[in-house]
Amino acid sequence: MELKDKICVVTGAASGIGRALCRAFAAEGARHVVCVDINGEGAAQTAKDIGGHAFRVDVSDEAQISAMVDAVEQDIGPIDLFFSNAGIAVGGGMETPNGDWQRSWDINVMAHVWAARKLAPLMATRGGGYLLNTSSAAGLLNQIGSASYGVTKHSAVGLAEWIAISHGDDGIKVSVLCPQAVRTEMTRGH
Repeated sequence: MELKDKICVVTGAASGIGRALCRAFAAEGARHVVCVDINGEGAAQTAKDIGGHAFRVDVSDEAQISAMVDAVEQDIGPIDLFFSNAGIAVGGGMETPNGDWQRSWDINVMAHVWAARKLAPLMATRGGGYLLNTSSAAGLLNQIGSASYGVTKHSAVGLAEWIAISHGDDGIKVSVLCPQAVRTEMTRGH
């Protein structure tokens, strides 16, 4: 997708892949880059660095995603590209507490669902848009030492495939970013 004059939203924008992509989108000429993160100060710093906008959003909460999309669409303009990048990794196998499984599910999968649920109808009425979701190489292979990460990242890949098949005729394009380990705060110490 040509980014010149596009409005791009990036979750997980306070650090790591999200921050790097915000910078890259701005360098490619995006009209606005919206930096979203639960770390509001980090999102604001990324936005300041690139002349973008920042929102503090917990992507494990559908209402917060929906409110942010509404605010961007109303105050900045129609979202052309939504990069659902925020993610977490929790170590452990089947013994991982249910709360950690649920949080992994909400952030690594449902955040993608909630963003697409909100944006797909809007993008379809405009004739298209782009959803870019971060999974991981773990979504294609697996993750030793973290069952919840491997399972949720596989689910993120499957969801993206489903959206692409179901909404391709609406002009909605979908890609999945599946990097191997990247030196970020999430991988620190591994």
